[in-house]
Amino acid sequence: MVLGLDHHQIDETKKLAMFEPNQVDLSKLALPLKWDDRTFLPFDFAKYAFIYDKNKLTHPPKSLKELAERKDLKVLYQDPRTSSIGRGLLLWVNTLYPQAEAQNLWKTLSEHTVTVTKGWTEAYGAFLKGEGDLVLSTNTSPIYHILSEQKDNYMATEFSEGGVLQVEVVAKVANRNNVCADYFLGYLISAEAQADIAKNNVMLPVIDSPIESHIDALKQHTQNSLVLDTSKITGEQLKTWINQWQKALSK
Repeated sequence: MVLGLDHHQIDETKKLAMFEPNQVDLSKLALPLKWDDRTFLPFDFAKYAFIYDKNKLTHPPKSLKELAERKDLKVLYQDPRTSSIGRGLLLWVNTLYPQAEAQNLWKTLSEHTVTVTKGWTEAYGAFLKGEGDLVLSTNTSPIYHILSEQKDNYMATEFSEGGVLQVEVVAKVANRNNVCADYFLGYLISAEAQADIAKNNVMLPVIDSPIESHIDALKQHTQNSLVLDTSKITGEQLKTWINQWQKALSK
């Protein structure tokens, strides 16, 4: 069993020919996108977003374009080569803009980017220390602060161009004794397991089942929001976009 990949890694992972289809009933899935992959099963999801403190940033950007062009904003994000969150921003930018415009956006954004970190922890930690106005994360991050710290000052951006999902998936390894594997996969999308995953992983459930008022409200909001289609993006495209990102930042 391999757990913790996200759906943008499926294209490259399938080339390994390591996994086999599952027998889980997919009809109970309730995602903002259609899911018909029989090998990789989603177990949680969220939408990429920039997080800010509403007490410090009273006029947050309303679009990705505004985020890039507003030089008064100090931005933190993660390296798309080493971070799934950083890869999400890469997908977001390149889904919205053709190559030349995407490169210009990266270059403009770099002029007021505080740092590009290897992972989420470093970037989010720097944000909490006050080193940036916005940090790339997911739209579920404010829920962590509400439930764990009783703080409601952290907010997630909602950009007018739409956003990109991160769907975490699990798959069973082929040519193994998989007698219990399908039972376990089925359990992962049960109401009981989904409640535990949503609260402990601070992500959204992949089924419709009441969990907690903030999680339930955000799930409904995300279901109804504008989600960009990234389902046809290949591993080769990602490699090309990473090279373009590197070139834009080095100019």
